[in-house]
Formats: sequence, structure tokens, C-alpha cells
Amino acid sequence: MALITTILAFIVAIGLLVTIHELGHYAAARACGVRILRFSLGFGKALLIHKQGPDQTEWVLAAIPLGGYVKMADERDGSATEADHARAFNNKPIWARAIIILAGPLANLLLAAVLYWALFVVGTPGIKPYLSEPLPQTAAATAGFTDFDLIRSIGGKPVATWNDARMVLLEHAVERGQVAIEIEAPSGRIKAKTLDLAQVSKEDLDGDFVGKLGLAGYRGKVTLTVQVVGKGTPAERAGILVGDKITGVNGQPITKWVAFAGAARASPERELSLTIERQGATRELNVTPESVAEFGVRIGRVGISPKIEMADSSLISTQVRSGPIESIGLAVVKVWDMSIFSLKMFGKMLTGAVSWKNLSGPITIADYAGQAASRGILQYVEYLALISISIGVLNLLPIPVLDGGQLMYHIAEFIKGRPLSDRTIEIGQQIGLALLLGLTAFAFFNDINRLLSG
Repeated sequence: MALITTILAFIVAIGLLVTIHELGHYAAARACGVRILRFSLGFGKALLIHKQGPDQTEWVLAAIPLGGYVKMADERDGSATEADHARAFNNKPIWARAIIILAGPLANLLLAAVLYWALFVVGTPGIKPYLSEPLPQTAAATAGFTDFDLIRSIGGKPVATWNDARMVLLEHAVERGQVAIEIEAPSGRIKAKTLDLAQVSKEDLDGDFVGKLGLAGYRGKVTLTVQVVGKGTPAERAGILVGDKITGVNGQPITKWVAFAGAARASPERELSLTIERQGATRELNVTPESVAEFGVRIGRVGISPKIEMADSSLISTQVRSGPIESIGLAVVKVWDMSIFSLKMFGKMLTGAVSWKNLSGPITIADYAGQAASRGILQYVEYLALISISIGVLNLLPIPVLDGGQLMYHIAEFIKGRPLSDRTIEIGQQIGLALLLGLTAFAFFNDINRLLSG
């Protein structure tokens, strides 16, 4: 059932986003008086063809659903007849051709803005960014965060949910600097903290970089009582039982679970002496944490989890909603921020500051589509907005086979005062196709690697 959901969610997403993109080109071409020969969803063999309108435009559904195109009359490829001379794409002014080219990506960005507007108006559920006490020797612990701190803003940008906080943190983590975080302490006092992001590597950005910083969402009060003992773990071999209460480590009393967790993490393959309470009696047990890799370093792990007195869901849950007028500005800002961030990420991939592992292909996109759809319509709509922005931004890149590359040709034509030679365009197309195929192959490689690594 999950596989069917994933496939359907992916097909709907790609079908909708490609249709909107090509409708942008189509509408602009019609407005500029260009004759349109074919509107195709997909590539390859035509499965369905329907001719319509005075120009008998072919509306086509093709076999390979990963894209589409609008075929316009053009004298350069012989698709325009003598009667089409004035309506041929190549005979339109440069400004008109540029508008037609830009209309596709802009349609995707406009769709994203409409979807975000709807989400802001309807309201989206989320979890307030309350923090659990960070583990010792993490960036969050060094910054002075504590249990039940509420993040109010990051880098001056207000955040209302954990999703907001993670996205803004990602924007700053790419820079590897420091970021100012405003929190509301359990006492109600507003405090400013400085979080150092230098320890976030480029590989971490594709995983749980927030966890590496020591930040975790608040779920409730963490007790010293053992809730789970993993089978075959050092804890089981040492005789630790569910219900035991850990009160000391190496002769030192502890009052918080993070103190025990910190001691275990810092002692891979080194024996610890634990003081525990069991059924009213105190006893000593020795346990040797096993050495495991986490974020590229070796830590100790015992194999137990604490009992958590879960927080009231009404306390940490929220509903983010805005008015119809206010939501217009919020949606535009959201699309702008996400577009700029996407460009920055791609630029940092080119310079090596961000790992190419962050590049995703159709398999990962389909997986995310299925996950979003399984969580409900609001999450799926948000997913559509994100992918629509990605498609819009990707097509604006100056790669010859993409819209941005075509726009680059027209800018060169404007500067030179005449069209580029057919040979120059052909070489550009070949280079662009090689680049695009290379990116696609690498994205597929990342997809397969993610599948194999779980």
C-alpha cells in the first residue's frame, strides 16, 4: 500500500508541476502571437494525441512522464511555413522570446506562492520549538541551552515550529559560522544565545545536523528510570533491568539523564560503575559501553532508553495561521527565501562547500512524495510547493538545454546585435546535455546509495 501511495503521489506531483511549467510557456507564447504546434506532457512515443483550435495544436500525452515541452513554429528548424513567418518564434523580438522562456519557471514559482498562500490561510499544524536539555560537549550545551527552552527566533528570523527552526538553521549551517538564537526560558525570561555551527560538516547537511549540534525537540520530562533495555547490548549483559533507576556514575551522584548519557558517550570500551535503585534497594553494576560511530566520531553506547513522562500535546502543539491579505506577503517572501537558498546550495556544491550527496533524483523525490502524502493533504501541498520551487530554480540555471541556457543565448544575441551561429548553439546544447546527464546520473547514484544505506 505504501508503494502504491508513493507511485501515485509522485505521478500526481510530476504531472501537475510539469503541466504548470509548460502552460506558462504556452500562455506567454499565445500572448506574444507565436503559433504553437504541440503541447506535450512527457517525452518519447505519443500515447494520446488530440488536435484543437484554429492552429490545430497537438495536445500530447507521451510515454516518458519525466518532463514535457511546447513546440512552437520556428523557421530555424523548418517547422514554420511561409504563412507562419510573422508568427514564428525566431521572428519575434528578443524581449518577447525572453518572456516566453521565463514564463515556464515563473509559473512554477507562482504556483508555489499560491500553495503557500493557501497553507498560511488554512493553517498548518506543527510542534513548537521547545528544546530538550542537550547532551554534554555539544554546541547546544556550550551555548547554554537547557530543558524546555523555547526558540523564538534564529538569526533575527521568527520561528513558530520545529520545521521553521530546522529550515532557518540549515540556511545558517551552510555558512559554518555563528548564529544568534533568541529563546524564552521556562521562567518566561527572554534570553539571547549564540550557537556555533562550525562543527557541522558538509556531509552532515544531508543528515541529522540538528542532532549533531545537540538540539532536540522536547517530548516531556526525561527520568532516570530505565524504560527499554536492548537485547544483546552491554546493558543487558551487565544485568540492567527495565524499571531500574540510575542514581550515580563512577561514585558521583546524578540527577539528570543527560549526565549518565554524557558519561556513557565519553567512555567507549571503558568500564563504568553505575549506582542503581531496584525495588527500594541500592546496588552497584559495572557496564562497558560499546564503541559506535556517530557523526564521524566514536562514542560509547550502553543500549538503554529512559522513561519519559510525556508532555501534554496541547502544550507543545501549535497551528500556524494568517489572514488572506497578510498571507500574500508571507507566501511571496517564502518563495523568494527558498529560491535564493536553493541557488546558494547549488553554488556551494560547485565550490565544494556542500556535499553533492545533497543532490536528489527521481527515486528520492518519489519517496518524499509518498511520505508527505501519507502524512496528510497539508504536508503533501507543502511538498508540492517545495518541488515547484526546485523545478523553477533548476530551469533558470544557465545550462543551454534548460530555460536559463536559452535565455543566456538571447542575452548574447542582444549584446552582439545578431543571433548566435547555429554551430555555437549546437556546441552549447551538447555541453548542456552532457552536464544535465551528468547531474542526473549523480542524482540517481545518490538515490541508490540512500536506498542501500537505509
